[in-house]
Amino acid sequence: MDDRPIGMFDSGFGGLTVARALIDLLPGEDLVYIGDTGRYPYGPRALEEVARFARQITAKLVAEHDVKMVVVACNTAAAAALELLRFEFDVPLVGVIEPGLRAALKNTSSRRVGVIGTVGTIGSGAYQRAAAELSRARPVDLTCAACPGFVEFVERGETGSDQVYVLAERLLAPIRAAEVDTLLLGCTHYPFLARTISDVVGRDVVLVDSADETAFEVASILADTGGGRRATKEGTRTWISSGDTATFERLGRRLLGPELRDVQGWVPK
Repeated sequence: MDDRPIGMFDSGFGGLTVARALIDLLPGEDLVYIGDTGRYPYGPRALEEVARFARQITAKLVAEHDVKMVVVACNTAAAAALELLRFEFDVPLVGVIEPGLRAALKNTSSRRVGVIGTVGTIGSGAYQRAAAELSRARPVDLTCAACPGFVEFVERGETGSDQVYVLAERLLAPIRAAEVDTLLLGCTHYPFLARTISDVVGRDVVLVDSADETAFEVASILADTGGGRRATKEGTRTWISSGDTATFERLGRRLLGPELRDVQGWVPK
């Protein structure tokens, strides 16, 4: 058994959807979460810059918190750096792209699947490549759409405003035109906008959130490697933000729950 914590990071609050799923599935595991709110959003940034941030945060989790695994709970960071991180760090690394896509492919009956994400994620081609690999036996008609602005609404806590609805109507037009039956939320911030997204694309379209599937993958890896924690009580949660800690705690508690408290500050060099 391995009592070391699980590390996790995101550009801000989006990865809290994965953290919530992981806490619910593996309540005895210790968790260290870094929200890089001082440098969000990652989506519009160059992938090389995002990769540099991801390496820096992963190094911090490994060196300072001795984590046994790192969950890259950010689609843009996973697209930019997951394979690089796997090469450089000697701990298991789990992304959110393939778990979510596998769940979407299991769900679709028409084989018409939509994916929405940040400009960086969609532009990287990561979902297109993963879909081609995972659907070799039964090809899928994949429609991808970038949704700039969604992350900023979530980070401000404006998840139900008229403005975000108007933006969603414009950005999701290609998804509606493709008549998909399944839509993968390819950014961990987007589940917080699920009601608006569903209203725009239609309630008959199934929304797939990668958070639960990522948590299941973490649990599977720990079971296969014997790396789970022999816990007799609930695990500890460590929350770190590179931005304003009071804002992170206030909004984070609203999004995740009462477990988010005592946020620590961190200033990246």
